[in-house]
Order: sequence, then C-alpha cells, then structure tokens
Amino acid sequence: MDKKIKAPLYSKEGKKKKDVELNPAIFAARINKRLLALVQTAYAANLRHGTADTKTRREVRGGGKKPWRQKGTGRARAGSIRSPIWRGGGTVFGPHPRSYFVRMAQGMRHQALIAALSLRAKEDNLLLLEDVKLESPKTKEWAGVMNSLPMGKKSTLCLVVEMNDTLRRASKNTTEWVRVRKVSDVNAYHVLHRSKLIIEEQALAHLEKALAADLKS
Repeated sequence: MDKKIKAPLYSKEGKKKKDVELNPAIFAARINKRLLALVQTAYAANLRHGTADTKTRREVRGGGKKPWRQKGTGRARAGSIRSPIWRGGGTVFGPHPRSYFVRMAQGMRHQALIAALSLRAKEDNLLLLEDVKLESPKTKEWAGVMNSLPMGKKSTLCLVVEMNDTLRRASKNTTEWVRVRKVSDVNAYHVLHRSKLIIEEQALAHLEKALAADLKS
C-alpha cells in the first residue's frame, strides 16, 4: 500500500507537536464490517458468565402428592402442584448454567483489530499522545490532560505501554469517559466499544510491531 495516513501527536498540555505517519497496512486497511460484527458478537458472548439457572418441575421442592383425586371433583386433572402451568411450578426450557465461550482464530482476532483501528483512523477519531507520565495519582491531573486534547467528552479508549500504579489510581474515576488499557491487552471489541482512540507514542510502536509481524507470518 502506498497510501499515506497520518495522525496528530499532542503533548500532555494539549499542544500539537506534529503529524505522525502511520503504517497503512494497519491503519488504512480494508474495513470488513461483517468480520467486525462477528468478532463483536463473539467478544460480547465471552464476557457472559452463563450462571443463570431455573428449576424444572423435578427440582422444585414439594408437589409429590396429587392435589386432588382424578375424577369426581369437576376440576381439571392435576398430578402435581409443581407442574409448569401452575404458579410456583417448574420452568420449561429455562436457562441453566452453560459456557457461551466462542473460540476465535488468532488471525481473525488480529484482522478484526486492524479493521477497527483503520475505522477509527478513517473517521479522524484517532490521535497520539507523547506520554502519560503523571506526577501524582490524582484524578484532577489526569482529567486535565484529557481535557486538553481535542476529543471532547466522547467515550474514549487510551492505549499505553505500561499501566503503572499512579496512572491506574488517577484514571479509575474516569472509566465511563476515558478507559485506559495496556496496548498488549487490546482487542477489536475494546476499540469499537469507544468512539475515540488515544494511543501513547511508545504504545503505537509496540502495536505496529506486533501487528506487522502477524501480517508477515
């Protein structure tokens, strides 16, 4: 690919430093919407605990005795007060604990991540940050850095190389607005779940190196 694609690089003070050229194989790839939808569904399924449970008529306590005789009462026949058609009875075809895990091939996961990154770049919802080193674990300092960037109050994902204790503590109260993740842990679902994407400059190098190696293999 000879198509050039760039993203603006900002300092923590919100000053634009320069435009950084991105790897077009990763940030200008074909956006396979069908793959993105498939992977989103799979990741969402993998987040499910699968602990919902209901009792069948066999498991509901009581109901061993026939509530009234078979004939002569004028009522409908009944064999147990725990029949599914009775209030307090068992449940038919109700949920039971199960695994919703969907296995995805590594190539599929990486292609989906590349498509998600390309989508954010195409939408101009991607920018780079010099570094995320904070002096104190204060939410005020972290929020100040984020407010200085031209992202507004949109739901944002910030990718960093290392999640140190200072950054973790400073950002824990802003997760509804800005979610910070290690670049080594990111997947397509994380990128698509947030409308904006911020990548630390060092994290960009790690991300491009990892995905470029996968493209060559």
